[in-house]
Amino acid sequence: MTKIIKRPYRDLIDFKKVYDFMVSIYEKDWQNGAAAPAFEYSQLLFWTDHTQDHRNAIWEEDGCIIGLCWYETQVGEAYFNLMPGYDAIIPDMLEHAQKRLSKEDGSLRLCIYGGQEGIIKEAKNQGYQMIDKRVDGVYDFAKDMLNYQLPKGYHFKPLTECNRLELQNATWRGFNNEGDSEGGVEAVLRFDAAPHRTPELDVVIVDDEGNYACYAMMWYVPQNNLAFLEPFCTEPKHRGKGLAAAALSELVRRTKSLGATHMTGGSNEFYFKVGYDPLIAVTIWEMSKK
Repeated sequence: MTKIIKRPYRDLIDFKKVYDFMVSIYEKDWQNGAAAPAFEYSQLLFWTDHTQDHRNAIWEEDGCIIGLCWYETQVGEAYFNLMPGYDAIIPDMLEHAQKRLSKEDGSLRLCIYGGQEGIIKEAKNQGYQMIDKRVDGVYDFAKDMLNYQLPKGYHFKPLTECNRLELQNATWRGFNNEGDSEGGVEAVLRFDAAPHRTPELDVVIVDDEGNYACYAMMWYVPQNNLAFLEPFCTEPKHRGKGLAAAALSELVRRTKSLGATHMTGGSNEFYFKVGYDPLIAVTIWEMSKK
């Protein structure tokens, strides 16, 4: 009879095992947990607190990962990835989240995907209540709807020819921040060192004066036929001109030729207007206050 073992996540040696585990249980609606690039992306953000990585937990059977409980950037939140058929460890996963991933004041938010019914049921049993929800879009390449062209005055620019600091600053402003990026060029170089990033597929749009207008970073996962989009933004002064739709169309062309069948997006209404389907439900839970 096999035995399931729980142990801490070891940042220096477990990343590849966790990434491969996430790839192996991936579903388009994330019913088994977040896609592998979502975990990798979170590890690269310059504001992620890696001093607490040991609080994340892995469950293994015969040396193979079957479950993972983890925080994205800071303790005080918990995500769950679980191999189908192992619902028996769900109570242990939630207990771990409460004991080890809570903030010092005991507060904790559970981030549970809509298809994770077993985790939702146990969260309710333990006294959690849903406080927020959203639905992220997924674009199915079979729909063949994303075929937008660049407007006049703009063109694509290879990432290899870009001034990375200027592009980083434009991206920072593209998320409605003021001034220059807090991470600077080192934040760029950190992403360049990511093991599964596919920078050759990134899309950069500039105007005819060479100003950076729109940027889309791509993480292609061939095992899942997945084109994972993160981050994606347009400089405020260049919005409303169709650049984002043109960037997505170019991403489809680049990744479909490699075998991708679908691409992630966000919950902004823009995605659904251009052809995305509302597929990934994200729910946020907190302990009920009595």
